[in-house]
Amino acid sequence: MTVSVSWIGALIGLALAIILILRKLNPVYSLLLGTIVGALIGGANLTQTVNIVVTGSQSVMGTVVRVLAAGVFAGVMMESGAANAIARGIVDKFGESLAILSLALATMIITAVGVFIPVAVLIVAPIALEVGSRMKISKLALLVALSGGGKAGNIISPNPNTIAAAHGFHLELSQLMVADFIPAVFGLVATVLIATLLRHHGTIATMADVEANQEQGDQQETTLPSLGTAIVAPLLAVILLLMNPVGNVLHIGFLEKFNVDAMYILPLAGLIGMLAMHQGKQVLAYTKAGMARMTDVVLILIGAGAIGGLITTSTLPAAIVHLIKISGISGTFLAPIAGILMAAATASTSTGVILATGSFGKAILAFGTAPLAAAVMVHTGATVIDHLPQGNYFHVTANAMNMTLKERMQSVPYETAVGLTMTIVGVVMFTLF
Repeated sequence: MTVSVSWIGALIGLALAIILILRKLNPVYSLLLGTIVGALIGGANLTQTVNIVVTGSQSVMGTVVRVLAAGVFAGVMMESGAANAIARGIVDKFGESLAILSLALATMIITAVGVFIPVAVLIVAPIALEVGSRMKISKLALLVALSGGGKAGNIISPNPNTIAAAHGFHLELSQLMVADFIPAVFGLVATVLIATLLRHHGTIATMADVEANQEQGDQQETTLPSLGTAIVAPLLAVILLLMNPVGNVLHIGFLEKFNVDAMYILPLAGLIGMLAMHQGKQVLAYTKAGMARMTDVVLILIGAGAIGGLITTSTLPAAIVHLIKISGISGTFLAPIAGILMAAATASTSTGVILATGSFGKAILAFGTAPLAAAVMVHTGATVIDHLPQGNYFHVTANAMNMTLKERMQSVPYETAVGLTMTIVGVVMFTLF
């Protein structure tokens, strides 16, 4: 039996879920409760409401499977010290004379190879504070370099947000990673320019900050793998993920036929990388840690799928399309706006992307926006204001840089500028060319 929920009920449900998240209720329960209340207010009965929740949750199972598979790769990169080795290797190669660039690039790369952005900042922060104390660079500039670099790497990574954006619009993960590359480069450039201008603004990093970081951090000084072995897993993953897109562009038959999903590639690359680092005995520990890191994301995916089911079964998408058409605004802008607003509300790139694609995906495509263009604009839009105080990222990064909340707030506009740069580039790429 088909049910159509009124747009008012869907809007109330979405608003309730966001308010509850802001009030610190568990995001999964917030999303599920918002779905139930919205469905009932919108005219569905109890049985129909259950069907909406179940159907919506089932719609994200493909993404859930891929996120869980990515946990193997993430666990290997984070727990083995490979990400730390890559970060230190990059900073050492560039030297302190290019400190801002090296720190931003290091955070970008280790995020791009599958490390969560908060973890990436935690990994690079001690290095940044050490370099900053010697080069007399402000903590504000250092944080902008790390956060901006992380944002740039996050949109080209096999992280849950990229997986959600790709499969929300029925794309291959590699397609979106390639399409996001140009916005990511512009994001890196913007990061370096802004951080360089800020290097003498605010409190200068000192060795006291380094010591405070070591005291509150849980990172232990362990023997890191060599840079050569540390890059095996990410390099193999990138090569395998790009084989099909490269084959399609160059019309190479063998590569065109290599259509292997990220669900296979990421765990395989992680396991081979683990063997290259001579850590084969740690397979159980690394995979367990990777699964633990993905659990929260998977639960949020289920909740977001439920509320996405509410909105797609309602008249809200049609109402939005009608409203935008009569206003004269290009429907193309719905994609980045949805990403910006949902990520701002939840202070999370991943949750913002999940909500934007699940809730507004059909409305975005209804304007004739190509799926790849929609995914890029939603994804880059979700990086604009995803660092607000109601989210975990804000506080994790403040602690990592030994900053007060007031000091941490000063970086918010500059981080927003980086995300906005990537979003503008993404929109221009698919509207003017």
